[in-house]
Amino acid sequence: MTFSSNSPDPHSLESQSPGNNSVARVLVVRNDKLGDFMLAWPALATLKAAAPAPHITALVPSYTAPMAEACPWIDEVILDPGDEAPASEQQQLLKTLREKAFDAQLTLFSTPRIGWLGWRARIPLRLAPATKWAQIFYNRRITQRRSQSAKPEYVYNRELAEALIKALGLTPGHATPPFWPEGSASRAQERQALAASLPLSAERPWVFLHAGSGGSAVNLSLDAYAYLACEVDRQLAAGHHARPHWILTAGPGEEANADALTETLTAHGLSAHRQPPQAGLAGFSRSLAAADAFIAGSTGPLHVAGCLNVITIGFYPARRSATPLRWQTCNDDDRRLAFHPPESAVETDMTAIDLEAAATAIAHRLAALEAAPSTDIIRESP
Repeated sequence: MTFSSNSPDPHSLESQSPGNNSVARVLVVRNDKLGDFMLAWPALATLKAAAPAPHITALVPSYTAPMAEACPWIDEVILDPGDEAPASEQQQLLKTLREKAFDAQLTLFSTPRIGWLGWRARIPLRLAPATKWAQIFYNRRITQRRSQSAKPEYVYNRELAEALIKALGLTPGHATPPFWPEGSASRAQERQALAASLPLSAERPWVFLHAGSGGSAVNLSLDAYAYLACEVDRQLAAGHHARPHWILTAGPGEEANADALTETLTAHGLSAHRQPPQAGLAGFSRSLAAADAFIAGSTGPLHVAGCLNVITIGFYPARRSATPLRWQTCNDDDRRLAFHPPESAVETDMTAIDLEAAATAIAHRLAALEAAPSTDIIRESP
């Protein structure tokens, strides 16, 4: 990680740290998809752990705004109307940012519009990755070479937060999983609510399976997920372990596929159920705390589960920009499994993943839950 800076900036202050008696006002920008935003939570937690803790405002699109409102590390949310918004909305956003008088802007993924916006808003300290020509609008730039995918995305984000903490003269703190502690603490409540709707036993693992991709991730096919679930179920039964309850989740427009997969698993003798409807994105996200494990492609819901410190089981393509390392979930190291095609396969050929080996690893991980049963679950009848 390398620091660099621009030539003298007309918006710079003699000192880019707030006064001793003031709290730094920081604008954090991550205005893209859900998974990207969830991988910003470790950086936000790192900022909030600094002393004195800064006031954090997030600039986000309307889609992720419910999650920004739920984030314990964010004090205020401003909606970004987006690149295609009319000039009047862009001017109103600029006016709002100027009125907020931010001390610093941290842009985790920069675009020319956002860089120019921060410069025009006269934010004195503006920090972003040193990538693409949009970096000219920033007076603190961090060379990370993310295209090499040498680190997880959330680690790159944390490095930017740590650089900003140093630039503001704050004292670093320490942030560890779960990065959504309130959501994780609601596990018992979420399990009670799910058990009130579905015939579930707490003596069996509750495995959430999200077969959708949100249109952005290469994923397993429905047939592949059906084979995987059946093989996990078979191996657990053969080892005299509790067979899971499979709870099928879906995003907008993915309901039909989730229904079809539920019917397929039920026809094969598995205990499979569709998740009941949830109250919006934040409600759906909180509901994932009920899971003992969450299986999905590299999608937003997988990264929500990571923030909740749920066991995550992810399926990734082999291309460098989307590897299991680059898009690793931000839960504890021992609470994630990841699978991808071998190096000899076409990088997006998900059929090359050894599903039998994956099922064996998953079954082994679920069997280990019996040795450490949860203490936050009220026992339901089978």
